[in-house]
Amino acid sequence: MKEKIIAKASDLFLKLGFKSVTMDDIAGEMCISKKTIYKYFCNKEILIEESTSLVHRQVHEIIDTIVAKNHNAIHENFEIREMFRNMFKNNIDASPIYQLKKHYPEIYHNVMSQEIDQCSQWFKENIEKGIRQNLYRADLNKDIYVKFYYTLIFHINETTVSERESQEIELEALEYHTRAMATPEGITELEKQLKNLRN
Repeated sequence: MKEKIIAKASDLFLKLGFKSVTMDDIAGEMCISKKTIYKYFCNKEILIEESTSLVHRQVHEIIDTIVAKNHNAIHENFEIREMFRNMFKNNIDASPIYQLKKHYPEIYHNVMSQEIDQCSQWFKENIEKGIRQNLYRADLNKDIYVKFYYTLIFHINETTVSERESQEIELEALEYHTRAMATPEGITELEKQLKNLRN
């Protein structure tokens, strides 16, 4: 039952936002009593912590699956962006990450400290892959570009209230990041990915 509560809460938090969803909402959606939820979680903050951990694991599993497909580095980044877009497609008004930072800052900082480490590793591996494929310039300072990109992405998510707007800005950031690193061959691949999105 505990895992089912976490799964349902995670779904509702992503759709409606961390602040908006109450324990009553979760109980109602599951057709159980609120008392049952409190049997496993003494308060909403503990449930949010468990839910963010679940989402964190799910995101990482999906990204690992995408990376395992062995697309080229630029295609890989676009597919990961599409995964995030699908994950938050039912929540276009209120960004869950923005709400988490605003209303539950301690949980947010714990989540982000893990995310920065993990994302930095992925970004670096993607850059190394792109260099091997001659899509990114070989003379890049990889650590600096990793820092540029995660600072940009996390800043967008932290400060943008609307999930739709956040996704639009993230696409611009991905294009900006890719153009900054790309070889002529990489620019060709970037244009191909952008054209696929528009179609």
